[in-house]
Amino acid sequence: MSINFITDKVNVKVTGRVAMLEMNRPEALNAMDSDMIKGLVCKLKEISESDEIDIVVITGKGRAFSAGGDIKTMLSNMNEIEFFPVMDSISELIITLYSMPKLTISAVSGAAAGLGFSLALATDHIIAEKTSKLAMNFIGIGLIPDGGAHFFLEKKLGETKAKQVIWDGKMMDADEALELGLIEEVATVNLQETLDARIADWLTRPVQAMIKTKKILADMNRPYLLKILELEKHSQQKMRETIDHQEGIKAFIEKRPPRFIGK
Repeated sequence: MSINFITDKVNVKVTGRVAMLEMNRPEALNAMDSDMIKGLVCKLKEISESDEIDIVVITGKGRAFSAGGDIKTMLSNMNEIEFFPVMDSISELIITLYSMPKLTISAVSGAAAGLGFSLALATDHIIAEKTSKLAMNFIGIGLIPDGGAHFFLEKKLGETKAKQVIWDGKMMDADEALELGLIEEVATVNLQETLDARIADWLTRPVQAMIKTKKILADMNRPYLLKILELEKHSQQKMRETIDHQEGIKAFIEKRPPRFIGK
């Protein structure tokens, strides 16, 4: 079976037991705005209900997986009433992806930064192109990670290393991310070949047993992830009100190092 679904910002192609979701804002390096986030949620929920799909691959069209949250949202002066629904959509996306009864893969080329990296971390397996760049870089504009990043980083790295990655906010290449344990695989030849090999391997396995293990662990961890997402939502709004965040955004626009004052 081969089915294609095309929307403005999310493309879906189903081939046999595999669904490919492609973020489709290449002109913005697949930065996630509200429409893209809602589109991803909608498609993931549709796929979750299909008994014929076992594997879901998320990727980005063009030069990047995803550069993170849309800069227009970061630049806006929306208040809590406007901002919280955006964060709730992010939470719904992450919970849906993390909990869905399918095996999920992020195929990363180019940049996976900020919220884009959080999205990748919510999948079961990350394959990164050797030249890709990964960063939890919220700190550069005076914000904290969101999209459940505190949950995923603590799970993968432990508390101490998670704090170091968040506080440093540095760009990592694929080999660095693999060595830290943030991703599972670096493409040895090219991304598509490595992805195809991973899919072919999984399709020869007892996938339903793999999915059942995923479900048990996801059910166990879901309350903790929900709590983290709620904490991130309220804390992020507080960070948006700080002088350091305003300075971080101004420095980003002016393409200069920020001058933070701790307020």
